[in-house]
Amino acid sequence: MQQNTKLKLNGKESVCFLYFGFFKIKLESQFEMRWILKPKPESSIIQRLSSALNVDTIIASLLVQRGIETYDQAKMFFRPSLHDLHDPFLMKDMNLAVARIEKAITAQENIMVYGDYDVDGTTSVALMSSYLETISSQVTTYIPDRYTEGYGISYQGIDYASDNDISLIIALDCGIKAIEKIAYAKAKGIDFIICDHHRPGDQIPDAIAVLDPKRDDCEYPYKELCGCGVGFKLMQGIASTQNQSIDDLVPYMDLVATAIGADIVPITGENRVLAYFGLQVINQSPRVGFKAMLTQVQKETLTITDVVFIIAPRINAAGRMKHGLHAVNLLTEKNPEVASQYALEIEVYNSDRKNADKNITEQALIQIKDHGEEERYTTVVYQEDWHKGVIGIVASRLTETYYRPTLVFTKSGDKLAASARSVKGFDVYNAIDACSEHLEQFGGHKYAAGLTLKEEQYESFKQKFEEIVAATIDKKLLSPEIQIDATIELDQISPKFFRILKQFAPFGPGNMTPVFMTDHVTDTGYGKCVGAADKHLKCRIEKSGLTIGAIGFNLGTKCDTIRDKKRFKIAYTLDENEWNGAISLQLKLKDIN
Repeated sequence: MQQNTKLKLNGKESVCFLYFGFFKIKLESQFEMRWILKPKPESSIIQRLSSALNVDTIIASLLVQRGIETYDQAKMFFRPSLHDLHDPFLMKDMNLAVARIEKAITAQENIMVYGDYDVDGTTSVALMSSYLETISSQVTTYIPDRYTEGYGISYQGIDYASDNDISLIIALDCGIKAIEKIAYAKAKGIDFIICDHHRPGDQIPDAIAVLDPKRDDCEYPYKELCGCGVGFKLMQGIASTQNQSIDDLVPYMDLVATAIGADIVPITGENRVLAYFGLQVINQSPRVGFKAMLTQVQKETLTITDVVFIIAPRINAAGRMKHGLHAVNLLTEKNPEVASQYALEIEVYNSDRKNADKNITEQALIQIKDHGEEERYTTVVYQEDWHKGVIGIVASRLTETYYRPTLVFTKSGDKLAASARSVKGFDVYNAIDACSEHLEQFGGHKYAAGLTLKEEQYESFKQKFEEIVAATIDKKLLSPEIQIDATIELDQISPKFFRILKQFAPFGPGNMTPVFMTDHVTDTGYGKCVGAADKHLKCRIEKSGLTIGAIGFNLGTKCDTIRDKKRFKIAYTLDENEWNGAISLQLKLKDIN
């Protein structure tokens, strides 16, 4: 289905295409991208590192931009080692958590592994439960229902534990703000160990142990772990009491790598090590559940990007459309035939998710247009029958379209629930916090959050949120930027240069794929628009007698810019193009000016 809708954005009308899944909507805005050239590091540091590593100065400059200034730092970057992982007992309360679990195993207590219904939560539950089952037969899992229980620890989950003689709950990717619920569990004789990575509130729950590197009183050296990463550190702590080494835990790192990619945490430091080895597991000895999901994927080597766009949406779809336990079952299943059946069911959920996503996005964009809200600093929309499982995705779509802090609300019981997404550089969590007098509860990160409020508070919250954002956001953040790492010439692009760049992977926040700029280039004359509705641009870039192929996805509108031998500048990443069995380097254009 294609809907022709013209939207007025920042005073200009524009029409192009927004793709998600296999759907297409003619709705997406065109922004003038801001090109930001990163400051070039001090030349003496670049020269020193270039000599130490025997690499050219461009590579050395890229490394220094990433905080790598010595040979030893570069060695850790290019050759991640399991020995680079921190001692788990540096995390506050780790000794208490491990001691309580040891006690539970010795006494054969029933243990419940509890986690959120998104990718981070379900991979955490799969990780911890499958490990504990190797040393205890008294382990069960619990994922709250998105619709009847909502996010995080629920009273219903605690009651389930009480009814089933469960005396210890290990909560993963949630719990840091569950003050009342932890107290409720304690009154029922149930102990809690919390493994979270979200920002704590003013009060820490009265649990046996609260593992969260973002606690002010936690001196753990790496603060950016995802929920599954914190769970892995607990698992590492338990393993030390079982005479197991870090090598014994490598098979579980595929789950951690998946959570790192899906939760968009920085791929630096400890996360980089976990992602690096986790991807090796996914590519060399994938668990049965991953194999079942990847049967239709024709790729020899999966990257973090592939994990984010192929594996994560399918895991997420279970919790969005049905129940998160379906994902846990798939991730822990050892029988290939059973796993294939689970994977087929999840494929159906993912297809349903795409349909709901497409329809709600269409409705939301029309609502914004009809209400004349294109000129606001925020996007806040609500419809009571929107599927709660996809409002986070829709919020991301709207942020892509209007590029401003966005909340999408739906009805959830007798309250309204929302997912929030932000633009680069703006802390939406702080903005929501400033509106807390209108909220029942909220939580999340700088760029993504969730909240609930009473329906009568909706308009007041919407107005306050707009006021807070308008007063605090740097207006330049309302248009997307391209961060350019370095200016280079075409003669600096070589197979050796690209081979070294590939070793910068895994890429992600904190270590994005390097973006380059080259000025005064022309097209050889054969540039053309390709794809449905001429959405993309394919050309061959020329400068100083050298040429190289280029593809610009979503840059079809730039065709006129390159015609008639006009000179222009390009921002791009380097990529490989395979055609008829031959592999060649190509430029992946991000923008043209």
